[in-house]
Amino acid sequence: VYTYLEDIAENNPDLVTLVNAGKSFEGRDVKYLKISTTNFEDKRKPVVVLQSLLHSREWVTLPPSLYAIENLVVNGTDRDLVDEIDWIIFPIANPDGYEYSHTEVRFWRKNRATGYIPGDICTGVDLNRNFDIFWGDYSSNNVCSETFHGSGPFSEPEARIVADILHEYNSRIELFIDLHSTGSMIIYGWGTGDLPPNAFLMHAAAIKMATAIDAVKVSWNPNYRVGNVALIMYKASGVTMDYGMKLGIPYSYVYELPRH
Repeated sequence: VYTYLEDIAENNPDLVTLVNAGKSFEGRDVKYLKISTTNFEDKRKPVVVLQSLLHSREWVTLPPSLYAIENLVVNGTDRDLVDEIDWIIFPIANPDGYEYSHTEVRFWRKNRATGYIPGDICTGVDLNRNFDIFWGDYSSNNVCSETFHGSGPFSEPEARIVADILHEYNSRIELFIDLHSTGSMIIYGWGTGDLPPNAFLMHAAAIKMATAIDAVKVSWNPNYRVGNVALIMYKASGVTMDYGMKLGIPYSYVYELPRH
């Protein structure tokens, strides 16, 4: 994947910048693409952020990120989306877990952090419970749990990298989409079940997005459902979607993709 990103950036230097944002727990590079006709220098342009593979086993979330890159950069589909919007696309937010899900445990969800329990009988932190928003309220303090939230907000380097990106551009980010799987849903916060002040606008926009997806999806996948995460799934805390809302991003969602 990184070779593909490097090739895209090298072949489109006036449009694409490949950023090495830091290192994962195990020392892997964490990279993302910036796509902009103005090198992000036109502060009037809104920014859209697309993230995938925060949960490493959710492989189905990677193709949409790469598809977006291909259409925006290579195919030139909907050129106005590039001319009028700056893009940040983060294909592999959890590289250690993603590698581990390929080489050792296919359904590994967390990162690969160690040192939380003697002998490292259990390892890893759920990165989507590690953000500084309602941290610890609806997650687990059990290291062996798949929703273990870590030792504190942003204890994990991968979560800090995502937060740094959102902070750097938060005054311009209009839309943040965190891709997950599975379920055919577009969901929004708060993870506590409370609704944000702009819940009506978020719901209406999500319905439009869901309707557009349903119009082109394969027939055997169910139609997308829309709603607050706690109302149509479960309560969750420390999640990126809520952190985006905390920073003032007006439209911050999780897409729960179907299995295929």
